[in-house]
Amino acid sequence: MSENQTLLAEQRRALILDEVRRRGGVRVNELTRRLGVSDMTVRRDLDALARQGVVEKVHGGAVPVAEASTHEPGFEAKSGLELTAKEDIARAAAELVAPGTAIALSGGTTTYALAHRLLDVPDLTVVTNSVRVADVFHAAQRLTGQRQGAATVVLTGGVRTPSDSLVGPVADQAIAALHFDVLFLGVHGISVEAGLSTPNLAEAETNRRLVQSARRVVVIADHTKWGTVGLSSFAALDQVDTLVTDAGLPADARAQIAEHPTHLVVAGEPADPTDI
Repeated sequence: MSENQTLLAEQRRALILDEVRRRGGVRVNELTRRLGVSDMTVRRDLDALARQGVVEKVHGGAVPVAEASTHEPGFEAKSGLELTAKEDIARAAAELVAPGTAIALSGGTTTYALAHRLLDVPDLTVVTNSVRVADVFHAAQRLTGQRQGAATVVLTGGVRTPSDSLVGPVADQAIAALHFDVLFLGVHGISVEAGLSTPNLAEAETNRRLVQSARRVVVIADHTKWGTVGLSSFAALDQVDTLVTDAGLPADARAQIAEHPTHLVVAGEPADPTDI
């Protein structure tokens, strides 16, 4: 019996490791559903894999072992994480968009979720360096035709990153010549000390240009991004006008944000009447 249990554990851990490497990260609750085992069993498996040095445990799951500051998961790997939180954040962020304004959407899975929420906002001009975000608007136009009030989409050029963002000198030059009312920015990590950061040096420079070209900066990031630090910082927390996040953001993080001019919007919680 003990040999069978050991074999089953080894098989489970092999499946978990394959999933981590294939998707760039997994959540404990996803693994419990897929493997049909308890939360405690999955956590023990992750502990064992971490001791072997093949995965790194993070809050609520695990990622491949890599330099934390340089590891950049692909779009597909990130799109399966924190789905409910991203949808809640997208819904709250969409309420900040006024018809007829010029907005920018950076790359990322949360901005991708937001793009779907903006399809019915009339007369928007949308600047984006995200192939995925541009596809959302173009696909909608193919289905419905060029209806009155449909968004005008400006897609920057550039070199494509693993997260399907366009970065580099071409993107930077295009963005520098533009001015938009609000930037909705997805981030790899955010903290008081490092501000906004990314593992991709070229993406950091492009994001820096986006921030400089925006009248207002709104960061949309789920709670798992708090405390994460990428290789390159591109903006300080004080440059963020509004942070839209989910209810999983811990109390100590909220207290730290309260010490800065950044306005905090927590999706699902009562909104501040002084917000945008």
